[in-house]
Amino acid sequence: MASTSFLHDTYVYASRVKTFSRTDWIVYAAWVGLMYGLFFAVTGFLLLGHMAGVEYPSYVWNIPVGVFIFSTAIAFDTIGHRTVYKDFIAKGEALVHHITIFAGIGSTLLLCLAYTYPVFLKIPVLVLIGLSVFYSVVDEALHWHRYMTQNSDRVEMWSHFFIFLGHMIMVFAWWVWYVEGYAGVADTIARNPILQILQ
Repeated sequence: MASTSFLHDTYVYASRVKTFSRTDWIVYAAWVGLMYGLFFAVTGFLLLGHMAGVEYPSYVWNIPVGVFIFSTAIAFDTIGHRTVYKDFIAKGEALVHHITIFAGIGSTLLLCLAYTYPVFLKIPVLVLIGLSVFYSVVDEALHWHRYMTQNSDRVEMWSHFFIFLGHMIMVFAWWVWYVEGYAGVADTIARNPILQILQ
């Protein structure tokens, strides 16, 4: 078989959206929309503060960068999950995905709540971050097994690399921001009356 370029493989992978059922589109829009929703929410909050003169620690901007990488990679990865690899994933990998998503979303929600309850939530946040990383590694092992048995492809594997990369950048930057006292958050809320309902 003649080899093809990575660009061609990416086009083929992305073009599988044409085979989506109505249910596939609903799941895709909800999942990818949720991830980009997080990106716009975090970025919007930081920009509100920045435009009001708030100075954040420079590492804080890694959070939206990480979320964007994560979300864009998910937008690609989910295409394969809803089409060509759907049956293989249903054998057990889907459960790992659900656990990883639960831990990931849970850790993000608790990181937000930790602004108000920083001491009480410190251990639960750390545990959920640890679990999200652990199950992401389990998921990667399952993907490499599929790849080695020719039930995955390099586009999906690179998508997973960038999902992992984006998630690690986002969650660890967010963790550092939290443990250092969420510098700039109070000023952002104080300078934007519409955000004061968060206090």
